Order: sequence, then structure tokens, then C-alpha cells
Amino acid sequence: MPTLTFLGGAGQVTGSCYLIETAEARVLLECGLFQGPPEVERLNERAFAFDPRTLDAVIVSHAHLDHSGLLPKLVRAGYTGAIHVTPPTRDLLELLLEDAAFLQARDAEWENRRRGRNPEAHEPLYTTDDVERVLAQCRTVEYRRRFEPAAGIGARFRDAGHILGSAIVELELEGRRLVFSGDLGNRDSLLLRDPETVAAADVVLLESTYGDRDHRSLAATLAEFEQILVEAAAHAGNVIVPAFAVERTQELLYFLGELYEAGRLPQQRIFLDSPMAIAATEVYRRYERLLDVRIPGIRSHAGRHRVLPPLQYSLTTEDSMAINRISGGAIIIAGSGMCNGGRVRFHLKHNLWRPQAHVVIVGFQARGTPGRALVDGARTLRLFGEEVEVRARVHTLGGFSAHAGQSQLVEWARAIGGRPRVHLVHGEPEKTAALRAALAARAGLTATPAEPGRTIAL
Repeated sequence: MPTLTFLGGAGQVTGSCYLIETAEARVLLECGLFQGPPEVERLNERAFAFDPRTLDAVIVSHAHLDHSGLLPKLVRAGYTGAIHVTPPTRDLLELLLEDAAFLQARDAEWENRRRGRNPEAHEPLYTTDDVERVLAQCRTVEYRRRFEPAAGIGARFRDAGHILGSAIVELELEGRRLVFSGDLGNRDSLLLRDPETVAAADVVLLESTYGDRDHRSLAATLAEFEQILVEAAAHAGNVIVPAFAVERTQELLYFLGELYEAGRLPQQRIFLDSPMAIAATEVYRRYERLLDVRIPGIRSHAGRHRVLPPLQYSLTTEDSMAINRISGGAIIIAGSGMCNGGRVRFHLKHNLWRPQAHVVIVGFQARGTPGRALVDGARTLRLFGEEVEVRARVHTLGGFSAHAGQSQLVEWARAIGGRPRVHLVHGEPEKTAALRAALAARAGLTATPAEPGRTIAL
């Protein structure tokens, strides 16, 4: 009887990792980084609960670091086999993992400076050499094409509609069909196709990130965002958008391009201040065949964009610093999405205390992150050793979410034939509890919250 062990993404929205064992093979599904407050991130330093050298294959649903960010540590620990991903995921992994390795090296350097002569030097989790090995071990598979990652196991990727290249993973093993939702996308996505449905399953691993609620409609969200831009322009304030480099940034560019073409964009200075987001936008251009629309603003000419002329890329540190001399009238899209790193922290330091400024939160904010503190109404935020007063208006626009809301999750699960057993992953406990009740009441499905370290029979 095949088994599955929950090693991450159980009881929390981070660190997704599931070990599948059959009579013939051991396969790792996801290898995600733990993200959040220091006590959560310290989990990344633990040794793996298995010997990476004994794995026969690794399958990754998409490029977000909470699903892929420990792959370099895995190969560093001795894994030499294939890592199965979709083609866009492989290209996005190159950007995200190289950035993560850079941050690991920087943080290790800072920690060693702090320790001074302490002989126990702090080592990064992994290096860019480890990232290169990950990329060399990647094997790309197109959507809906069956492949065999290991002996006795059949697999297929289906479009999850979450970010470019994201996949629902179907596995056939010893006569059983396991379906992992990955992160299911919001059907209101501006760019992506709707998540595909699955015909049948015996066991389903279902994400529950927003299992307690539905998102506001996209139309209402876009109308509110447009009104924020109008108000900011009327009071000469800047609009700061902490944006995730992958998906959210491209959606924002698309919507701003639509506003500009309609003559309804008051701001004439828009800055994309994230080298990674700029590079990710080029990956989206490369795979436009997988999108529902074309992205305005990504083709440049002499530094300006034909469809979105106010848009400027800030590639260098000097470019970024120059933005902070602008006291009002600009839209600044910068990473990171949860405000726990990147250039957005500098822009927050220069704008949070301004009552005419606006901060627009457009994505999930994990517990313990500065972004979550802003959403929860913090009156001050500690930035670069200083307590900065929050006088800017903070807006949370849930309709931009790349995750399915409760009703969409229930609808997707209800459409699966075979009345599968459902295990809820990738969700905080209260979200999982709410989705469990909704699945029982509206789909007649029994769902069990995943428990860290627990092994279940498939």
C-alpha cells in the first residue's frame, strides 16, 4: 500500500513538502521554503526527514519559493535525480532560486559580521552553484502529457491557473489515483486560464489558503484600485504597491495599461522597481501562448513603453534611490510582496509617514511579516532600525489574489468523480477548519486537516 507523509505545508501556508513511498519508489512532491517570522524560517535549517540520496524523483507544482525554495538544499544534500516541472516553471525557478541564493549569501555575511570572531561561521542554506545543479536536473513536461517520474508511477500536469506554469499534479500509483491541487488559481485572474478540472481521484490534497472566505469580485477590486489612484493624484500622494515579482506584477501592468488606453490613468510616472519582476515579465512574454491575454507595457523602446508610456524600469540601486526624491504623483511597484525584504522597504520608509500616501496590499501576507502587520492595522513599522509612523492609508485588495476562494475550492473538489478522501494542506488552522465545514455541507466530502509528520495510507 503506497503512503504519503506530510513534511511541510501542513497547518501553515509555507514549506510545502510531501513524501510518497510505494513498493518500488520514493518520490518527493514539492520542496518548499519555510517563510515568515524567524522561528518559522529556522525550520529551513533542519536536516531533511529522509535521505535525499534515496529519492527516485522530485515533482514541483510551481515556482513560488514556498513550493520550490529548498530544492538547492536538496541537491546539496545529495539528490542527483530528475526534478519534473512545466517549462515556464523551470524558467521562473532560475529567477527565484538565484535571488534566494543571493539573499542567503548576503544574510550569512551579515550574521558572520555580527558574530565577529566567533569560530562557528554561519553558512548559507545553499549557493548559486547549488541552484545551477537544480536547473541542470530539471526535466520539463508540457500540460496534459503523461510521464513516468519513477518505476510504477504515472503522472500528468494540468493547468492550475495560479501563476504562469503552475500545475495540478495527478499521480497513478499501485492502482490508486492521487491528485494534488497545487495552489489553485482565482477564476477572476486577469491573465491566466481557469484551473482545469479532474475527472476522478481516490485521494486529493487540497490547498486551503483562503478556505474561510471568498474574494471580492475582480470588477469591484479594480474599481476600488482605480479610485485609490484618483484620490492619490488629487492629493499629490505616492501609491506604493508591494508586489510579488511573479503574476501580481504582470496583472498590475496589464490593468494599468488598460486604464492608460482608456484615458483614465491620472499618474504619469510609474516605476517597476524590482529587477526580478522585470525579468519575470519577460518570461511571461515568452509564454504568452499560455495566457488569456497579451500583457501591455512589456515591449520597450528607448526606455519608454508603447502601450504604457508612463512606465519606467528601475534596474539599478541608483534608479531606485532616485524614486525616493519624489514626494507625490507616482505609482511605485516594488518587491517584496510581504514587505519583508527588497526595495519596497525603502519606499515604505520614505512614504509611510505621509498622510497623502497610499499603500496598496494586493497579495497574501503571512503571519509575522511586515505586510501582515500593515494589514492588521499597525501604527508603526520598524524599518532599518527605526520605528516609522504609519500615517499613509493602507488598502487591502483581496480580489487580486492568485488563490481560489472558498467557493471556488469547494466547486473544484465537488467536480472530482469517485468521492475521494480529501486532505487539506497549505492553510492556517482556522482557514482549514472553515473549508472542512464547507466541503461537508456543500459537497458532501469528508476532509481531514494535514498534520505535520503524519503518514497516511493511500
